Amino acid sequence: MDRAALFESVPNFSEGRRHEVIKAIAAAAGDAYLLDTDVDPDHNRAVVSLAGARGRLLEGLTGAIGEAVERIDLRDHRGVHPRVGAADVVPIIPLGSTTLDECRDLAREVGRRVWSELQVPVYYYGHGEDRTLADIRAGRAVPDLGGPKLHPTAGAVCVGARRMLVAFNVILFDIDMVGARALARSIRESSAGLRGVQALAFELPGSRVQLSMNLFRIDETSPSDAIAELARRGVAMGAEQVVGLCPAIAANPAADGRLLEGRLASAAASAVATRCEERGGEELAALARRLRKEADELARLPVDQDAILAGAERAAALIQVLEAAHVLDVELAGLLGAAARGLRAAVSSASEAVYRARIEALDARLV
Repeated sequence: MDRAALFESVPNFSEGRRHEVIKAIAAAAGDAYLLDTDVDPDHNRAVVSLAGARGRLLEGLTGAIGEAVERIDLRDHRGVHPRVGAADVVPIIPLGSTTLDECRDLAREVGRRVWSELQVPVYYYGHGEDRTLADIRAGRAVPDLGGPKLHPTAGAVCVGARRMLVAFNVILFDIDMVGARALARSIRESSAGLRGVQALAFELPGSRVQLSMNLFRIDETSPSDAIAELARRGVAMGAEQVVGLCPAIAANPAADGRLLEGRLASAAASAVATRCEERGGEELAALARRLRKEADELARLPVDQDAILAGAERAAALIQVLEAAHVLDVELAGLLGAAARGLRAAVSSASEAVYRARIEALDARLV
């Protein structure tokens, strides 16, 4: 099959308490593949994970952002997380062989649609741009489209291209906010701390203290690396939380059931199941039932090595089965391929040694 440029986007919306609003925003994403909705009432924020080819994602993001602009009034917003907009941040992330330049092109198109159709100012950030989110939130930038005044109820939208990251939170014990803020500063890459780490400290209801991190170079600092460094410093820690989804290669136990690749494979299996049901016939109906079961199990994929290897094998096998049944298109094959390759990359060298024959067979399928 030909290659399809595939993208993930994880728009952050400034609403984490009114569930009917969050459901409406996710539904407004239309035909974009919905991978996850992660809601945090303390931050009053929802992270919606979407995927698909360019046109599908462009329409889905425009619809979801429009719904957020319609339903969220920042004048009434209260939450611990900093924000500039109702649809606050819209990152575009490459999947498979898609490039960051392709992501930037899509981000620019999303921004143009937001300004022309919704009249909400747009900031561009990230790859290929000359400012960061921190610059925008600190008031060191003006909108690229619209402005300088922001929308009275919806603020502005920050949209840009970036690589995959892990948003990772940890509850801290036996520390006040002064100490927590100092800890956050000390582990940031910008303060010569951990490489690829941004960090903030928040005081949550109930006098809880949270360290909130973006791990933006997961090949250098993973959640496990961050936890190890905090433990080395003697920091008392409680619950860990992955916000949104986590690439399998960076997963720790907090990502159990929240693997990006598992959700990609699940979305593809669900989409093909619907296609089979629409076409009808006993054989396709039976295949649809199998795919629904596969989708449910892949969406909840655990983070242990046996499950990750089995997940890679299942995603790769689905490509062959669905091609043979003539129900697979380029986009869905790409999602399954990205899932299989991402899971394969997360198989450890120790597991490779134990399961050498399985690994060789999997690699042959993924050539």
